[in-house]
Amino acid sequence: MNDWAGIAWLFVLLVANAFFVGAEFAVISARRSQIEPLAEKGSRSAKTALYAMEHATLMLATSQLGITICSLLILNVSEPAIHHLLAEPLGLTGWSEGAVDTVAFIIALLLVSYLHVVFGEMVPKNLAFSVPDRAVLMLATPLVWFSKLFHPVISTLNWIANHVVRLFRVEPKDEAASTFTLEEVATIVNQSRIEGVLDDAAGTVAAAVEFTDKKAGDIAVPLADLVTLPETTTPDEIERAVAKHGFSRYVIVDGAGAPLGYVHLKDVLRAAEGPDAATDVARQIPPKRIHHMVPVLETTDLEDALAVMRRAGRHLAQVRSADGETTAVLFLEDIIEELIGEVQDATRRGRR
Repeated sequence: MNDWAGIAWLFVLLVANAFFVGAEFAVISARRSQIEPLAEKGSRSAKTALYAMEHATLMLATSQLGITICSLLILNVSEPAIHHLLAEPLGLTGWSEGAVDTVAFIIALLLVSYLHVVFGEMVPKNLAFSVPDRAVLMLATPLVWFSKLFHPVISTLNWIANHVVRLFRVEPKDEAASTFTLEEVATIVNQSRIEGVLDDAAGTVAAAVEFTDKKAGDIAVPLADLVTLPETTTPDEIERAVAKHGFSRYVIVDGAGAPLGYVHLKDVLRAAEGPDAATDVARQIPPKRIHHMVPVLETTDLEDALAVMRRAGRHLAQVRSADGETTAVLFLEDIIEELIGEVQDATRRGRR
């Protein structure tokens, strides 16, 4: 091979090396949430990209094999060609053959290393990091073809690498991570607000993140802070309580102060209807008018407590300690306020 052919191979190998580096970082950096919609629309490149992301370790092994081969060929083909081309003009300096050979080698090595690191490594890596979704759509298909072409070799290398990883008691993963932890989401939301790319003036997004980290006991109202009514209460007394406190729901307690359930303002309205209304409003609320409260533990996740209340169709829940003692009452209104801000009861005049 003549020297100029070696120079031509240098550029070909740099492009090949850049491809494998870019493909490697694109597969790791791309997010499924951006690729899946395209795949659902029928994009073949998106479907191939998803396959590559689901077999990340295999794709990494393919990329590393390609990078290693390109690097070795650059050193063994291109570096000698540059070395030889430099030796002729340097020989005109009158230096000894050993000095010319050493200087030519150093210059060739520095030049090849510079081109390899900058154009073969850093440029494609930065491009893949900057536009990972576009990069994976472009590069995944040829990378997958290459992996299938050299499948026996790559599978063997990947198998060996996985077993070495297991020696360190770490289970290798095939798929690139495409999810965020709660802490990561909170950090992304906070950083996006600081940089001005997320408008969350009402705090709804931040509240939704914090909501998933709260327990029922965090926002439940302690029994001592509740406005309660005795089990002997009458519709007339409930009506007066509404006029005084402004709440539409009241917890009913027994003689010992333990919650039995709750009544709603509409229960009073029903008792005040019909020919016997004057008598009914002075009678004790019938047990069937008292709505039971679903039980949840203090340590129950707030989102789980909300799901329990929704399934039962209840606006209030008994919050119990680990030993089964009722310590507080959880209001659906308070759960909603954790998500969207304060919700004002239409009848409310004070606070619990």
